[in-house]
Amino acid sequence: MASIARPKPTPTHSAAAVLAESADDAAFATTLAKGLVVLEAFKAGATLLGNSELSTLTGIPRPTVARLTHTLAELGYLRYDAERAKYRVGARALRMAHPLLADMQFRQVARPMMQELAQSVRGTVSIGLLDGSSMIYVETARSGDVGPHVPDVGMPIPVVMTAMGRAAAAALPAADAAQLEARLAGEAELWAAFRDRYRAGIAQCAERGFATCFGEYMASIHAVAAPLFFARELKQVFSINCGIPAFRLQSGQLEAEIGPRLVALADGVRAIVNEAKPATPPRKPNNKKARA
Repeated sequence: MASIARPKPTPTHSAAAVLAESADDAAFATTLAKGLVVLEAFKAGATLLGNSELSTLTGIPRPTVARLTHTLAELGYLRYDAERAKYRVGARALRMAHPLLADMQFRQVARPMMQELAQSVRGTVSIGLLDGSSMIYVETARSGDVGPHVPDVGMPIPVVMTAMGRAAAAALPAADAAQLEARLAGEAELWAAFRDRYRAGIAQCAERGFATCFGEYMASIHAVAAPLFFARELKQVFSINCGIPAFRLQSGQLEAEIGPRLVALADGVRAIVNEAKPATPPRKPNNKKARA
């Protein structure tokens, strides 16, 4: 069995992964990286953390964590809860997202069309940005009752097991797609479980313009996603999805009705913002670099 080629860490890897790989880099600011590792430990379900918990989550010694959290709190990126002796993310951290989102003006153009489709199908319609092995929601619209999965801006979801991730992968240039597959293969257990469906989703985009996901990420939600565009200057790829509670769908409706409507929505967004439709040619599996 061929070994998996692991790509060199890039800024889209977690701060912890880059920190672990950069011990020999004299230009690498280790203390800054550790502070970012601490910040990245806060996520949904872990919004209030103490120094001991952060040390366990990050592998950074507790005395170092204590200095980092104190500094981050003084700067406003964390907020200290004296009653619980724990930290939560501070409001200043929210400022960091604004310059990125402000560069994505197409979100404002797309949102009314997204809201119309979401209301029509009684689900959610969202745009995601590829970031390493995750998709990050950058815009979302929803109907009044969407069930257990309520996407929000900034929320990450895995590429390999979601329609949104597979649609984004389909929009990548061949070299970037091969690198992404190698990165995904590095997460051996997840890759083994979802490799075939990931590749099938990319093939679906080439054949009919959208990928499907039948409860693979969340059992109660079925989803369809289409490539949106690849911003070559920024090397960022976007896709758009529609998620609907499974009980609301009739057999075959996702493929026959929702998928084509989402493709039409993606076409409409691109036409308004003058972006080219990404090429989604059939691809052969990257067996040399990503064989499981």
